[in-house]
Amino acid sequence: MAKTRLDDRGTRRDHFHQKAKKEGFAARAVYKLEEIDQKVSLFETGDRVLDLGCAPGSWLQYARKQVGETGILVGLDRPVGINAMKALPHARLLSGDVMTVKLEELTGDLSGFDVVLSDMAPDTSGIRSLDQSRSEALFERALEIAQAVLSPGGNFVGKLFQGPDFKKLMEAVRLTFDKMKTVKPASSRQISIEQYVVGLGFKGRETKK
Repeated sequence: MAKTRLDDRGTRRDHFHQKAKKEGFAARAVYKLEEIDQKVSLFETGDRVLDLGCAPGSWLQYARKQVGETGILVGLDRPVGINAMKALPHARLLSGDVMTVKLEELTGDLSGFDVVLSDMAPDTSGIRSLDQSRSEALFERALEIAQAVLSPGGNFVGKLFQGPDFKKLMEAVRLTFDKMKTVKPASSRQISIEQYVVGLGFKGRETKK
C-alpha cells in the first residue's frame, strides 16, 4: 500500500528532507525509522526484514545498513509505488495489495522474518474519523501479517493514526510480544496524529493440540 504521509506535505524543503537528499535516502521518513531503531534496537546483522508499504524505499535503505549484506530484504507496495522506486541491491520487491497478498508470496523460500515494518498510511480523505479508521485497518492487517510470518523473538513496527481503537490495537501488540512501546519520532510533525507502535520479542504463534 503506497504511503501518503501527512507530515511530509508542505515540508519537502524542511531540514529532514534536505538531510535525506544529502545522505542519499529516498525520503525523509528514514529518520523516523532511525530514531525508533536507536530507542529499541530493532535490527541485528543478518536479519530477514519485511517492509510493508515500502515505497519510495528509504526504510529498506536504512534496514540494509543495519542488517548488512548477509541480511535479506523483502518489500511490498502497490504497483505505482514499486514502479517509481529506484533499484535496491539484494532486495526482493513485490507489487501487490497488502490486504490480499498471500503469505507465501511474502516469505518465498524463507522460513520467516526477524523484523516486520509498516509505514503504511491511507490515501487520506481529510475526514479525520475516516482516515483514522482506514489507518487502523492497515495497522491491523500489518500486525496480522507480522504475527503470521515473524520468527519467535522477532520485532514489529507499525504506523497508526491515533483514533478510537488505538488502545485496543496497542493491547493486541502487547499480548503477542514481550514488550510494547509507542514512539513519536522528532521528524514527525507535532500536529500529526501518527504514532509508531513497536512490538519487541514475538512470543510465537499458538499451535493447535
